Amino acid sequence: MKLNFKKYEVQSSKLRWKFDPNKLKIKTTDDVKFTKDIIGQERALRSLKVGLEIKHFGYNVFVTGFSGTGRTTTIKRLLKDFQNKKVQLYDFCYLYNFDNPDQPHLVKLKAGQGNQLKKDMNDFLEELLKDIPAIFESRRYQEERKRIIEHFQSRQRTILKQFEDKVKAKGFEVIQVQVGSSLRPDIAPVINNAPVNFEQIEALIKQGELSQEKLDQLIQERKKLETQMESVFREMRNIERKLNESLEELGIKSVMPLLKEHIEAICQKYECEKLKEFLDDLEAFILSNLEKFLPQQPQQGSPFQQSYEEYDFIEFKVNVVVDNSKTEGIPVIIETNPRFKNVFGTIDREVDRNGIWRSDFTMIKAGSLLKANGGYLILNALDTIVEPGVWQTLKRTLRNQLLEIQSVESGLFGTSSTIKPEPIELDVKVIMIGDAYIYEILYEADEDFKKIFKIRADFDTEMPRNNTTIRKYISFIKMICEEENLLPFDKYAIAEVVEFGVRLAGRQNKMSTRFNIIADVLRESNFWAKNDAANVVKFNHVRRAIEERAYRLKMIEEKIQEMIVEGTLMIDHKGKVVGQVNGLSVYDMGEYSFGKPSRITVTTAMGKAGVINIEREAELSGPTHNKGVLILSGYLRSKYAQNKPLVMSASIAFEQSYSGVDGDSASSTEIYAILSSLSGVPIRQDIAVTGSVNQKGEIQPIGGVNEKIEGFYDVCKQKGFTGTQGVIIPYKNLSDLMLRHDVVEDVQKGRFHIYAIKTIDEGIEILTGKPAGKKLPDGSYPKGTIHYLVDKKLAEYAEKWKEIEAAEEE
Repeated sequence: MKLNFKKYEVQSSKLRWKFDPNKLKIKTTDDVKFTKDIIGQERALRSLKVGLEIKHFGYNVFVTGFSGTGRTTTIKRLLKDFQNKKVQLYDFCYLYNFDNPDQPHLVKLKAGQGNQLKKDMNDFLEELLKDIPAIFESRRYQEERKRIIEHFQSRQRTILKQFEDKVKAKGFEVIQVQVGSSLRPDIAPVINNAPVNFEQIEALIKQGELSQEKLDQLIQERKKLETQMESVFREMRNIERKLNESLEELGIKSVMPLLKEHIEAICQKYECEKLKEFLDDLEAFILSNLEKFLPQQPQQGSPFQQSYEEYDFIEFKVNVVVDNSKTEGIPVIIETNPRFKNVFGTIDREVDRNGIWRSDFTMIKAGSLLKANGGYLILNALDTIVEPGVWQTLKRTLRNQLLEIQSVESGLFGTSSTIKPEPIELDVKVIMIGDAYIYEILYEADEDFKKIFKIRADFDTEMPRNNTTIRKYISFIKMICEEENLLPFDKYAIAEVVEFGVRLAGRQNKMSTRFNIIADVLRESNFWAKNDAANVVKFNHVRRAIEERAYRLKMIEEKIQEMIVEGTLMIDHKGKVVGQVNGLSVYDMGEYSFGKPSRITVTTAMGKAGVINIEREAELSGPTHNKGVLILSGYLRSKYAQNKPLVMSASIAFEQSYSGVDGDSASSTEIYAILSSLSGVPIRQDIAVTGSVNQKGEIQPIGGVNEKIEGFYDVCKQKGFTGTQGVIIPYKNLSDLMLRHDVVEDVQKGRFHIYAIKTIDEGIEILTGKPAGKKLPDGSYPKGTIHYLVDKKLAEYAEKWKEIEAAEEE
């Protein structure tokens, strides 16, 4: 019986969806009006809007999807609308802490006031440095100071005169004695009208000019006078202290009006309670350290001749860590380098003139997290996770909604830092962009992740193909031409780009949303058009760009095809062989995928090992491929082991495969090889096969169908067409076909054939030229059919096995 294979053959019109450029009412993209709409990401847009607008805790957003699907561009455009909203932003400043300088105070001011305060404090300091010396040099101050000094010195002179007179009356005199490098007052007796010391007195005693009794009297009297002298000098010191206090009170009284005027003006200008508290402390500091505001005489021999030391006035400095004076609308920060200090800020250090590392509150620097406060921070997920310390600190900060700026050493290594700035309350929404696998790992492994990133926005790599999306595609082409000054694309070139978008999506009813690749093709088409000195991009320029793009990436594919043509990799493209089928696999090189034919062989024999997966035994088989092989056993038992045991051992191998096999797309191919081996009917080698199978013998769709067909087509083309070559694919994959132009043309010319099947039976008929055979009511198959021959062979195996077992029992 001659079988009709034509009913399975796919017509060339179904091998590629074609866009009719004549449907366009334009000549070139110059006739197109474009908008910057976000294309094909409605689900992601809805998710983003929910995440961006909900202000409650934890509604940060994790954006997933392939690179090039417009994730970052979409977020920027969405946030641009938010940026136009009027919101109250703040500047954040750190000020000196008089109680604990290592814990500077945080002050939050309205946007733009931070640098104003910094200028006002600098002006305030300059005024003090100018006005305080002027006050102290004024005639009124000098006269009052002189009067106070004269008053207290007069009291000192009177007390000293009274004591000296009393000493003189007792026959003594107050003298100054050299002690080391200084002089101190002492009391000496007066003998022969001159004060003498006790060494001289001992000489007088030896000479007989002074008696011992007189000496004892002098000693006793001197002790009394010394006690009185201590009391006198104690009172003199008290007067000196009161003098200093009076002079200090005079300085405070003289400077106070100046201070009050400036401080009250600053308080009224900023209306900030924490700033008022700081200014109260600053006022007390100034009044206690008025001497710092006077010109300092340089120390004798010092090389530094400065009038003022800069660090003496750190109390006046304002560290504006966040300045929002020029920020319009809600802040949006894109952190492209999420290192620890870039995200969370840091505290710098410097070496002072003595060679010692030092740090103070003026060296506190804000990171992108604080700069985005009140708005949005965009981070790359992978970069954030791999940077040391960033992910853990980000989680803690978002969980507590509190930012603690610390030095990089403290943040990463846990070392203590002398500077501990006051923590800052955060109101920021973080948007992380990453691949789906990163999201899934974090969701499963990190308990905090699901609490702080409650919104997931998935960006799809494809969208439905319809008139609306095609119009948006054309609008995108126009936008790129406009923004990047490309040549206009004529309608035939537009059609070619649209078809490429469908091919990239991998299905005829879908279009790719990986617009980075589409944009690259547009730029490269423009290059080839200019290379031809054309003033418009035509379809051949787009095709050239696509072909050149593939050529740049297909070196490995060409090497493999070269090995096949030379016979190093053994692939038959004609003839028939028992137990051997050409399977098809896809090599994914990241940016480029291609199909490769593989020889699959099967040997069968009597036994109970079942289906032996040689790849698995050699640990070269993945779990999905292992599952596919187990399904084969289920199919064989269902088909042939209803009335007898399945006594068969079948070894399956992917010949010359050394790098591993995975996926179940070759499971139908493996069944064909097993049926061929058992039936003894050879299989056509001019046809390659792909398709998954279930236990019922139904052919299931697979991935990479275009690449697989093209992979076998290229081999046949290089080895030479016979006119009978082709590929068997699952019927369910028809809608995925978007084959290259050359493949479609050769199918149309009858050089190459594509067959679409639904069951194993249909495939085995094409491969062997024999009917598969439908099961009869008695459970047998029609004579001469494939299933009849297989069933017969398995029945022989079962009978022989039974005989062997019986003989062994005897």
